[in-house]
Amino acid sequence: MKRRFARFAWPAGLALLAVASPAAAAKVKGKVTGWYGLVNPVWEESRDAKKHGYTFREAVPTVGEKFRRAFPHIPKELCIAAIAADKQPTPKTATLIRIGGGRTTPVTIVVTPGTQFQFLNTDPFKHRLFGVNVQTFQPGDTIKGAHRDWAAPSVGSFEIRDEAAPSLRMWVIADPNVAGFSYPSSKGEFNITVPADGAYTIQAYFAGKKVGPAVPVDVKSGDVEIKEPIKVAEEKKEKKEEPKDKDKDDKSKGKNK
Repeated sequence: MKRRFARFAWPAGLALLAVASPAAAAKVKGKVTGWYGLVNPVWEESRDAKKHGYTFREAVPTVGEKFRRAFPHIPKELCIAAIAADKQPTPKTATLIRIGGGRTTPVTIVVTPGTQFQFLNTDPFKHRLFGVNVQTFQPGDTIKGAHRDWAAPSVGSFEIRDEAAPSLRMWVIADPNVAGFSYPSSKGEFNITVPADGAYTIQAYFAGKKVGPAVPVDVKSGDVEIKEPIKVAEEKKEKKEEPKDKDKDDKSKGKNK
């Protein structure tokens, strides 16, 4: 039996979440930690009983508490940006944002104001995206396989939602000095391409806000590696259960007889 796969034709000149890389470009490499402590606001809202967000999942006692808590998928939710000292040019090509499975890819992105986006619907049903308090991004239908264009209007943080899927949320942060951005691997490792030598500040963003410290780096004739990991959040410590004293249990049972 032959399998058929859906194909999407990428518009000409569309940037796949990348910043132009000139010949003189260099890379800033590093690693983030602590992302298990990040909490997506969508999860917090779903805890409200008035939202009627029910779940039938039960905690498995053999699985560590650390992994029983919801934590972000950092390759699409945690954006690491390199902020230059001066204003950076706006990309000439649009950046692709895929909508599928009830989420966008990526979830958080940091760009310069005026950056063009194309939201491509890869779901078999329509979406109605809109920007929260954004006049230039009013609710509108995007059918299966279609795309919708929008540009970050100014400096600031913009939240994108979907009338057809309330749990879908995305954040666009616009900063005139963004020189490059990247997403870490599932292990937290990242590398950002910067256009030229100079002083940069490496900053992580999650759910539309800065997380973790700002790390200054100086790029001079080659790649730079940040030695110390960047801690983006404080992880909750697991509660260790005290081992039961078998002798005490036996004695207490003897008294109760």
